[in-house]
Amino acid sequence: MRKILFITFIITFLLPTSHSNAEDNKNPEQIYEERMFLYKKVEVITQIPWYYFAAIDQYERSLRRSRKDLPKAEGLTGIYFNPTFWAGSLNPNKEDTNQVSIGLFGGMGLDGNGDGKAESTNDEDVLFTLADYISGYGYDDENIKIALWDYYQRDKTVDIIMGKVKLYKAYDTLDLDKHAFPLPLRFNYSFKNTWGDARGWGGRRIHEGTDIFANYGTPVRSTCYGVVEIKGWNRYGGWRVGIRDINNTYHYFAHLNGFTEIKEGQIVEPGMVIGSVGSSGYGPPGTAGKFPPHLHYGMYKDNGYTEWSFDPFPHLKSWERAERRSKK
Repeated sequence: MRKILFITFIITFLLPTSHSNAEDNKNPEQIYEERMFLYKKVEVITQIPWYYFAAIDQYERSLRRSRKDLPKAEGLTGIYFNPTFWAGSLNPNKEDTNQVSIGLFGGMGLDGNGDGKAESTNDEDVLFTLADYISGYGYDDENIKIALWDYYQRDKTVDIIMGKVKLYKAYDTLDLDKHAFPLPLRFNYSFKNTWGDARGWGGRRIHEGTDIFANYGTPVRSTCYGVVEIKGWNRYGGWRVGIRDINNTYHYFAHLNGFTEIKEGQIVEPGMVIGSVGSSGYGPPGTAGKFPPHLHYGMYKDNGYTEWSFDPFPHLKSWERAERRSKK
């Protein structure tokens, strides 16, 4: 009965919208604008703030880009519901779009745009199905976190999504893809691609980053909009900071000489100073000077199951070039 009332309300207030191949031939600003329109449309009807939809959507979109077992998004949203969730575990037709039969088989799929079909590839159907699922738990942060955990069954996923919620809520925009080079360009520094090189201290392993050599005390800056996940000591990285950005990427800054007043859970943005270059690490807290001062910068991608290192060198070169061009 709850779903039937929900759908009646939606059909009364919304007109059908189609977003097939939504990102084709559109600039990023237009895509952001159309996504925001969708999120706020659902917010008006459901009273669930738009930034929850944006955070879950962005998380899912990043998963699709990093995994081969998920289909390519067809519309503006990246949220993927597997056929069993959408159509019902006992439904013999996993591509069912009939609202009545989906409900009879315990499926969650809803017709959100009033066209008579509940399609897992339709942006409005997907968002209203998500809203209906969340509303079954509650509307505050804690209940939404419970809903997310029950769905994803992974603490880290919940933390990543809630970090995105914090970012979208704070900046009130979807355009959070800007980056900055980790050191101010006016300082002396040098770097080359060393990702994958052998490392021996602490056991045989590969170098999971790029070393940027600079003088002690050179400011180290956040490269992205993100949330500070860790701050403190690691026996390999010494004084280090870890920041999670909007695309599920973890940015790792190690061998620091010290920190600014940042805290775990704090929001940071591109160019914000988070610490300074040092030579800490390779031992217990306070160990330093076992190698020349430099910033170890690493990037890691989360795909919903695990996290792996990838080469940051091309990104560093791109951010450096972009910043130099902007200063001309």
